[in-house]
Amino acid sequence: MMSVDWFLALGLLLSTASQLRPGSSPVGLGEVFLVAWSLPVLWRQIASGAVMTPALSVLLRFWSAFVFAESLGYATGLALGQPTDPQWFLHDIMAYPLVAVVSCLMGLQTATTLRRVAWLLALSGTVSLAGLLAAAGGLVRIASMDPWYWDRLRGWSANPNQLALLCAALALVSLHLADTSAGRRERVGAVLCGILPVVVGRMTGSDTFTLMILAAGLVFLGLKLQVWLRSPARALEPRVALALLFFIAIPVFGVSLLPAVLSGPADTGGLAMGLMKNGGKEAHEEADLRLALWQQAVTRGFESGMLGLGPGPHLAIPPSLINARATEAGQPGNITHPENNGAPNFEAHNTILDLFVQGGLLAAASFLWLLGTAILYGWRGGLAGLATLLGCLAFFGMTNLIIRQPLFWFAIVSCLVAGAPRTSPSTPAAAHRPCGKRTAVI
Repeated sequence: MMSVDWFLALGLLLSTASQLRPGSSPVGLGEVFLVAWSLPVLWRQIASGAVMTPALSVLLRFWSAFVFAESLGYATGLALGQPTDPQWFLHDIMAYPLVAVVSCLMGLQTATTLRRVAWLLALSGTVSLAGLLAAAGGLVRIASMDPWYWDRLRGWSANPNQLALLCAALALVSLHLADTSAGRRERVGAVLCGILPVVVGRMTGSDTFTLMILAAGLVFLGLKLQVWLRSPARALEPRVALALLFFIAIPVFGVSLLPAVLSGPADTGGLAMGLMKNGGKEAHEEADLRLALWQQAVTRGFESGMLGLGPGPHLAIPPSLINARATEAGQPGNITHPENNGAPNFEAHNTILDLFVQGGLLAAASFLWLLGTAILYGWRGGLAGLATLLGCLAFFGMTNLIIRQPLFWFAIVSCLVAGAPRTSPSTPAAAHRPCGKRTAVI
């Protein structure tokens, strides 16, 4: 099934390649590969009679609650006479079923299969990013594709944040593979696969990516320390000792810098701003814009009685963005903005708040439950890299809507499968309920 695994890996990799979609079509290469993977896997599961795995059980509970919440929100929007932009409404209607089917089918796979897909994703990601840099440097030319968004790299994606999300996933998948590889060759290969994603991610100018990379190291070391402390035989290997040393030294080093921080706030602020895009010149404006969007999202959610308004965006476009698009010349191509057509069609760019607007309190709460469950499974499985991957992608969800991203669902399912409760031989047969007439070992 290696060829089928390639379909899944390429589908995940190209799911953010919006510029490679023909014309204004909502379907691109990523979606085509995901469907090409889903069809034979679904047929195989139907023919063999798939077992209800713990991961699939969690996913089905979430998607049941999510569909109910979105349907109730849509009915509420109709009752309130809420205008909806049909273009973005259909966008969600098409995206949610795809990621639901793909995630549930991934939940039926074994940890070995998902790890093989992770390797294929890391390797193909390195090749893709190398080609992307060649296109950005003018070495190769792809018709109708512009790799730059002003001075920010966006590659095959419509905007730099999509590429930043891909780079974050590739970097942390490589970290997970390096952490769990038994041989030195595999570990070195995984580390090499993580270099380009970090470099390209910084070139996107995404502040969220920069903060995530800085936090990921600390989170990973903290989780590794917890895993080591819970291990029955805690032999202090050199690499574990080094990680422990860094984990203890970083807070001490931070405390030692406290006097300098207090005595030189201007210099410290300049250092922090230097890590942001354009030297942090736009940080305050972006913060004000996001705060206004989040306040509007909370208001819209409460106006619906915390039931939501259904799929699609439901916020008014901020006037500052309307003015900027009207006055700025030389707008980058191959990007579709919500039009100022009288219907509220802008997103909060925050996963929890966007779900609160769409499906109310139930959608937001079910998402938080799923996220917490998956992180707990990953940590319980002793896989610090997977838990770090999911936690950092969730951090991206603070400034982006990530629930439609297949890469996010790959992280969710990988954690659920890796940390699924192990059944003992004495477990009743009812604990392994088949989905079909026959049972089969996946």
